[in-house]
Amino acid sequence: MSQPWTVVVPVKHLAAAKSRLRGGVPGIPHEDLALALAADTLDAVLACPEVAEVLVVTDDARVGEAARRSGARVLPDVAGAGLNAAFRRGAVGVPGWLAGLTADLPALRPAELAAALRAARTGTAGARRFVADAPGTGTVLLAAPPGVPLDPRFGPGSAVAHASSGAHPLTGDWPSLRRDVDTADDLAAAARLGLGPRTAALAAGCLTG
Repeated sequence: MSQPWTVVVPVKHLAAAKSRLRGGVPGIPHEDLALALAADTLDAVLACPEVAEVLVVTDDARVGEAARRSGARVLPDVAGAGLNAAFRRGAVGVPGWLAGLTADLPALRPAELAAALRAARTGTAGARRFVADAPGTGTVLLAAPPGVPLDPRFGPGSAVAHASSGAHPLTGDWPSLRRDVDTADDLAAAARLGLGPRTAALAAGCLTG
């Protein structure tokens, strides 16, 4: 059996998370929506058969509590250090296959994540792999084999940044994995794929299309 994966999932303090989504679901407190996105993402990752452990890097107490309840391990984030620093923090000391995943994938299907992680084991030995988001400019998943630093380059234009750093793109048909949520339109697109239960409960009756 292949060595399983450790997945690092940074989650910002809820007050600062997903700023472009603020007001995207009328009548729902923004922090509740941001927490639901992260919780549904974590549940899907923890249900993935390829994953042995999930490390959540956060300085938000509500996120930490929800993550521990779900079965993830929580590591403290450093406020203001940024997303890539959080990924590096989670990667410290991980000896085997390692992936970094964004926390805004509320439609994620465990089977699609499993397929992407299996694909990340193939190809050039020692190479990092990444999965671009639905528009093709961002990154939702970055994977590294044992002994290879994760070297995250998340942020605007991260797909090009990861490719320029030597990571190889994975091109599988994984719509729920690629559908990150930054805006109300993204949330509506995720709803068409099928939201996880926490996000769906908040968004019920508020999304169209």
